[in-house]
Amino acid sequence: MNFGRDLQRHKEVEIRHKRKHNNYNKLFDEGQKMAQAKTLTQNEIDQVLRYIATKNRYAIRNRALLLTSFYSGMRVGEIASLTISDIQNDDDTIKSEIRLSASQTKGNVGRVVFVNEKLRTELDNYLRNRRIKDKDKPLFYTEKREGFNANTLTQWFFWLYKKAGISSASSHSGRRTFITNLANKGVGVRVLASLAGHKSINTTMIYIDTNDEIKRRAVELV
Repeated sequence: MNFGRDLQRHKEVEIRHKRKHNNYNKLFDEGQKMAQAKTLTQNEIDQVLRYIATKNRYAIRNRALLLTSFYSGMRVGEIASLTISDIQNDDDTIKSEIRLSASQTKGNVGRVVFVNEKLRTELDNYLRNRRIKDKDKPLFYTEKREGFNANTLTQWFFWLYKKAGISSASSHSGRRTFITNLANKGVGVRVLASLAGHKSINTTMIYIDTNDEIKRRAVELV
């Protein structure tokens, strides 16, 4: 028997097992974060928008930033990474597709984010008021006129929801609400996974929230 070769094979199997286990843990951790994030109703979203409207300073930015989360389902880090050129064409119209590079995504794999008409309208209004000609500038900026990063934008969402009187909401809430709303309208889980940039539909399924109203509508389909 070749004990050296057997030992090497054993180590390789052990390494593969650890990698598989680590990947599972990452999937579970992301799912747990999403499971803890509150899914907002339309009334609650309107409540946050009303709060934003009372704050004249940055109100237009804050409205566009909030609705980018709810209308696109992008991760907070992806939103923070956006530049004006990512969402605006050379003629200043808003793109119908945002092409995120690998460096902008969590999984280091580029993906396309589709922009609906409602979000295009919000972004167009925001940029018309901002009047920035340099398209390489960050799309959303802090009070210090710097770009957000994932951490500072996470904190921004936390304080926005807290001040607006929405408990248990977080920077994941827009993304989870986006996925849940589409699922409730009958969009298949594979399409949802693609829209969310998930490699596994198991992750997407963890995102989807259920409530009594959804169950009532479901049984009426029988």
